[in-house]
Amino acid sequence: MRAAIYGAGSLGTILGAYITKNGGRIELINRNKAHVEALNKYGASVTGTVAFKQKVTAYTPEEMSGKYDILFLMTKQQQNAEVVGYIKDFLADDGVIVTLQNGIPELQIGEIVGEERVLGCTVAWGATMKEPGVCELTSAPDSLTFSLGALQKQPNARISEVKALLELMGPVEIDNNFIGSRWSKLLINSAFSGMSAVLGCTFGEAAKEKSSRRIVQALIKESIDVCAASNIKIEPVQGKDIVKLLDYKGRIKRAFSFFIIPIAIRKHALLKASMLQDLEKGKKTEVDAINGVVSAFGRKAGVPTPANDKVVEIIHRIEEGELKPSFENLKYFQQK
Repeated sequence: MRAAIYGAGSLGTILGAYITKNGGRIELINRNKAHVEALNKYGASVTGTVAFKQKVTAYTPEEMSGKYDILFLMTKQQQNAEVVGYIKDFLADDGVIVTLQNGIPELQIGEIVGEERVLGCTVAWGATMKEPGVCELTSAPDSLTFSLGALQKQPNARISEVKALLELMGPVEIDNNFIGSRWSKLLINSAFSGMSAVLGCTFGEAAKEKSSRRIVQALIKESIDVCAASNIKIEPVQGKDIVKLLDYKGRIKRAFSFFIIPIAIRKHALLKASMLQDLEKGKKTEVDAINGVVSAFGRKAGVPTPANDKVVEIIHRIEEGELKPSFENLKYFQQK
């Protein structure tokens, strides 16, 4: 079996390092030549909440050859049409693309290669690239979990092989309600990644400050309401029923939800959103595939999503150079 991680940035490098360290075979592919050179010369250096160095095999896309049975896709979603159009020629006839991306990318990718050749995976941990070959794990070591599933009731036959590879890093749950799992991750990303990018801070800092926590709470509530109106059951995250914990109707439950948000995110408090990392590098973000998806589903279901709409607007303004990531951006939200 031949497997590769396409788009091995911070998350992909750490995943590849764990898989290789624990006896698996996987190739890391990234268009950043300096990163690839560092990986091949020095190995993958994992820092942060863990620390180890692991020899890995890395290539640029131009160096790819042959066919792969499993291709983990970890590029930015806005590149999917172009990227999947390229990598499908390297996919074995019975091979599978496994999406480890934000939002709900499986629908678009399924249109390109066929739904039967797509598996989706949600990642419950985060990372930051510090320099070529060096990536920081920003989540607690006991939170390195995955949720794996498919759009079709009968997933690709390679799902057991994919599961075995991912388990070389952490626990993997096969989820029959994969859309519900996608929304669990989307809820967290829209709230915490969205505010991390808007404010220029970590997840923990966005949750600690009460003024920003109110926006985080509003973002979470909008996702829950959109799913309820769309008949989507949001799945638990690492055994925690986030709807039961964070949804509210009355004043008391709303106060409890507000109180528990910093506790709920404590294992990922050091995480800095990939959208913020993109903004710091002057790159476009995935906000339309994260908060924008909540807004789009809201419009379809007739559920207002003013907080998510505002996050999309602010981040696009930052991309255009009109604003900078800052707590000053809280003034653009209507707080109740």
